Amino acid sequence: QVQLVESGGGLVQTGGSLRLSCAASGSIFSIYKLEWYRQAPGAQRDLVATITSGGTTNYADSVKGRFTISRDNAKNTVYLQMNSLKPEDTAVYYCNAIANISGRFRSYWGQGIQVTVSS
Repeated sequence: QVQLVESGGGLVQTGGSLRLSCAASGSIFSIYKLEWYRQAPGAQRDLVATITSGGTTNYADSVKGRFTISRDNAKNTVYLQMNSLKPEDTAVYYCNAIANISGRFRSYWGQGIQVTVSS
């Protein structure tokens, strides 16, 4: 089992910055990929950024050049630095961990955290 707790959301003006954190606990040694998703009201949950255990990162086109995903293995924490925020970035952001548990890949989700960008 893996537990995830997000923090760092809030209200920010257009052009501002926020840094989201996601602290992992439990079977953290089994995690091979960490991801950030977001879900706006009435919309599907979309993948924003990923980082593998080897440090490879990928981003949705809508956030490339503005968002940066990183991880601190000593703190078991993954971050999402969000710069040049736009109103369309407003959403609930979720942390997701893909872990190999007893030979099976399982997905674990955080509770989500609200990010609101005012125009």
